[in-house]
Amino acid sequence: MEVVLVVNPFASAVTEARVRAVELELGAAASVRTLFTERPWHGAELAAEVTGVDALVVFSGDGGFNEVLNGVQDGVPLGFLPGGRTNVLPRALGLPREPVAAARRLAEALEQGRQRRISLGRVNGRRFGFSSGIGLDAELVRRVDALGRREDGKRPGDAAYLRAAARVAGGRRGHFEPALEVRGLGRAAFALVANTDPYTYAGPVPVHVAPEARFELGLDLVAPVKVRALGLPRLLRYVLGGRGQIEADDVLYGHDLDRIEIACDRPLPLQADGEDLGDVQEAVFEAERDAIAVLI
Repeated sequence: MEVVLVVNPFASAVTEARVRAVELELGAAASVRTLFTERPWHGAELAAEVTGVDALVVFSGDGGFNEVLNGVQDGVPLGFLPGGRTNVLPRALGLPREPVAAARRLAEALEQGRQRRISLGRVNGRRFGFSSGIGLDAELVRRVDALGRREDGKRPGDAAYLRAAARVAGGRRGHFEPALEVRGLGRAAFALVANTDPYTYAGPVPVHVAPEARFELGLDLVAPVKVRALGLPRLLRYVLGGRGQIEADDVLYGHDLDRIEIACDRPLPLQADGEDLGDVQEAVFEAERDAIAVLI
């Protein structure tokens, strides 16, 4: 068997020693050819050139995973090793948070032929693995990106997101008024689109924006109509506990959807898998069912 290992050397948890250890684990099941990304979007370019192998394994953070999803050829099984800050995709697929242990699991999956077919989402043509959003969460992504990278090239940690969230909420005094239209459902302050549950993680804590979302289904939409300061605790209880808020009258909700069309009152930030895609006034989300095979 042959495996191509794509590594983002700038991801938060990637080190030379871990790359060697990951290669050793995967090498127990297959010959390994390692490729390193050198610039933004290089992961997609490398993935597009990979054909005729038993698997393409990505050792990176969520941004690198997203790049490979947008470049991989049809028919190439994927494996994801947690090398970043949050690593939503491998964690949601049940892999260990430690990359060498996760590589051992993937080697076993190769040997035993363990694969799973999952769906992906698309927003304005860009694939995403676990989540995408317009407004609030995309603004948080942008604010943390604006902090830049540390001297070692790594991105800020979860504490930076918490501080950014506090600044956003404080700047608006906890108020978020309707700013977009979800076609067929109504107006909302911001929109969160999930391809699985959890939507993301806050450190070790899963964030359950759409508890019914599954990799094998279509997309789920959660869009608060408006948020007041007094309603923030209830919203936080929902996203951290995955219950209660979904039944509220002030939340637009859709489950297992094939298409979601959104028009914004003004340009709003858009994110996919934690990557800032710029400002948009319109967004079309589509479910790409049964899109790829992944090692589990």
